[in-house]
Amino acid sequence: MSDTTPRPVDALAEQFVTDLVVLDPLTATYAGIAGHDHRLPDLSPDGYAARTALTRKAVADVRAAEPVDAREEVAKAAFLERNQLELELDDAGVTASRISVITSALHDLRETFDLIDTSSEAGWAAVDARLAGVPDALEGYRRTLLAEADRGHVSARPQLLQVAAQTRSWTGAGTGGSDFFRDLATTAQQAGVPTTLAAQLSSNAAAASQAVAELGRFLADDLTPRAPEKEAVGRELYALHSRYFLGAAVDLDETYAWGWEELARLDADRDRVVDLIVPGGSLDDAVAALDAQPGRVFTSKDAFREWMQELADRTLAELADTHFDIPEPVRRIECCIAPTDDGGVYYTGPSEDFSRPGRMWWSVPAGQDSFSTWREVTTVFHEGVPGHHLQIGQTAYRTEQLNRWQRLLCWVSGHGEGWALYAERLMDELGYLDDAGDKLGMLDAQAFRAARVVVDIGMHLELEIPANPWGFHVGERWTPELGLEFMLARSRMSEPELRFEVQRYLGWPGQAPSYKVGERIWLQAREDARIRQGDAFDLKAFHRAALDLGSLGLDPLRDALARL
Repeated sequence: MSDTTPRPVDALAEQFVTDLVVLDPLTATYAGIAGHDHRLPDLSPDGYAARTALTRKAVADVRAAEPVDAREEVAKAAFLERNQLELELDDAGVTASRISVITSALHDLRETFDLIDTSSEAGWAAVDARLAGVPDALEGYRRTLLAEADRGHVSARPQLLQVAAQTRSWTGAGTGGSDFFRDLATTAQQAGVPTTLAAQLSSNAAAASQAVAELGRFLADDLTPRAPEKEAVGRELYALHSRYFLGAAVDLDETYAWGWEELARLDADRDRVVDLIVPGGSLDDAVAALDAQPGRVFTSKDAFREWMQELADRTLAELADTHFDIPEPVRRIECCIAPTDDGGVYYTGPSEDFSRPGRMWWSVPAGQDSFSTWREVTTVFHEGVPGHHLQIGQTAYRTEQLNRWQRLLCWVSGHGEGWALYAERLMDELGYLDDAGDKLGMLDAQAFRAARVVVDIGMHLELEIPANPWGFHVGERWTPELGLEFMLARSRMSEPELRFEVQRYLGWPGQAPSYKVGERIWLQAREDARIRQGDAFDLKAFHRAALDLGSLGLDPLRDALARL
């Protein structure tokens, strides 16, 4: 096919990106699309309506377009699957009303300040302009939340109160006493920005901090009285969330039962590794033994970050050109400590031109001052290479195969998190977890993800707890309290981390199971390819071909992989 042959699906998808980032500059910043860092989106009801109208038109246009080849067929399937589900969530009142401890328009707004390039005066000017827009943006958001409440769409009371507490932490009223926005202005002054700009930054940062604090008070005082107490969303709404995060419809009851089975299997594997560390000992004995070994524990955030960076760099160098094709621009990753203490580890992708590298962020919970390396080796593989950094970086790089929407905006949790969990297991297969402590960390993390399948589905559907190997509350129905008790018993993460985790599951239904369910589908897809190809099967080639498809729903992924 000639390079000049019109590609209608790609053209429509690329136009959608161009139009969307005008309406949503936060998305532009996350995607690394230049030219929008100084602006904020309209978070009023009119702003949400305009973005929905744009998506609805794009879906209709792409549905009517005729793909010119197999690559456009995949692009069309991916675009329709993602954006039709976006519209379903909007129709259900989720998009504009959702406030949870990990995701909301407020969280999106705050986190973009971590991504703007501040190595130049122009970058700080963009930060200043965005700070200046925060009060108006959050006033529009307040009106949206009230309008959604009038329609009966309000997030659960515990989530609103927790987010209100987060705003206090961000604005210096929490236990840490640090104001994120004022600290940002102080950093600019230390960077030597001109006096006039520094003064503007200080003034606008103070106004932004006040606006965030006022929104927190609004959530606690005005919205909470209108909010339901129960966080469980029920089967119908949960099924929608599950389809969105997986890009596939799964049998929730079968998946819940499988989660119990997977957890038992992983526990048995973990017990065998424990016996290698402390023969005849318990898991707690093994943890204590590992934490007592020199070099296994850091008591400084900076030292731990340096350890993560060294491991990420070394792993990337060793895997490049051996087990994976890693493009040159992707051979750079930064490990960072996040400027907040909300909890969680996450990845942000490179900018479109790769001037901003992919980054692994650790939001260290308040009160945590000890870091065990054996727990986190697998985390570095998950967030770095061959996990998110390879997957997202390679996708962003494939300009010759993927349209701009596929490269920069398409994200399916089951595909992405499933791949990252698959990457952890793959590193074990490749011999990178031969150390018993590191292997225990991987199995503990895998068991943690299996427990999330059980707890997330169980709490939101309020299912009965079946007979289980641990005798955990058999015959009772899941509650948030039982969810926390179960996670505390099944994981060796700290209590602050696990409290945040359970709050996250309750406020973001269906997302947590996407890791293990996604991994399950990735493993099955690899096995199907191995059976189809027989002796001709090549693992490196499979990975390259699979990642070259870009992010897409797991149902379209299975269809596309079946054609490889």
